[in-house]
Amino acid sequence: MLDNRYDATAALANADEFVRRGVDLVIEFQIDQRIAPIVANKIDGAGIPLIAVDIPHPHSTYFGVDNYLVGLVAGEFLAQHAKKVWDGKTKWVLGLDIEEGGPLVQSRITGSFEGIRSHLPSLADSSFIRLDGRGMRDKSYRLVLDFLRRNPHDRGILIAAATDTSALGAIQAVRELKLEKHVAIVGQDCIPEALDEMKAATSPLIASVSHEAQSYGPRLIQLGLALLAGQRVPPYNYTEHRLVTASTVRASSKVQPSR
Repeated sequence: MLDNRYDATAALANADEFVRRGVDLVIEFQIDQRIAPIVANKIDGAGIPLIAVDIPHPHSTYFGVDNYLVGLVAGEFLAQHAKKVWDGKTKWVLGLDIEEGGPLVQSRITGSFEGIRSHLPSLADSSFIRLDGRGMRDKSYRLVLDFLRRNPHDRGILIAAATDTSALGAIQAVRELKLEKHVAIVGQDCIPEALDEMKAATSPLIASVSHEAQSYGPRLIQLGLALLAGQRVPPYNYTEHRLVTASTVRASSKVQPSR
């Protein structure tokens, strides 16, 4: 087990190490689409089967979420919130993207924008803005804080975040400027910190899309064993997903265990 540390140089060195050790199978998770062909070529050149998690790699079997579809779910919920709470009055739609993840991962934001457009068709294209948060909290915080400071009087801002970590950075910026009532955010992944955040009635985080990460381990092992046994497997293997809303989280947190 090796750690890519969100670093391209480390990922390349780790690929070389897998080859040097002559492993039977590689399950690879690294987010930089630019080096994916290099990593995949090293592993494929050694005759080692490769499963790429969430980020597609050449010569590999893909395992992960349907990025466009989970984005679409997030966007539709954001638009429904705008119609219900703001009477549809929306000024901006921000997409906190991961550019280095490549087109497939970026389709989370593409899907989100399409979901919003389908319910708020009068929104101009100029209202939709992508920001490269890299899926990271600090960078997303700085980008959203800068945007909000440059547009201090605007209200009705929808934010689709490629990850919950990005969403948490956006929340920090929104809260710092006391704009919680005027911003709505949907994240991806349903990490514990995001679920805790949604328990607060004043939180701008209105939902997150769960990728059912608890199912990854068993399914990856099954997929890996099938590859090692020479079985034919689909090139794309999608995980389940479900929308988890803040209202659902708050309701479940109020349920007291029976004695």
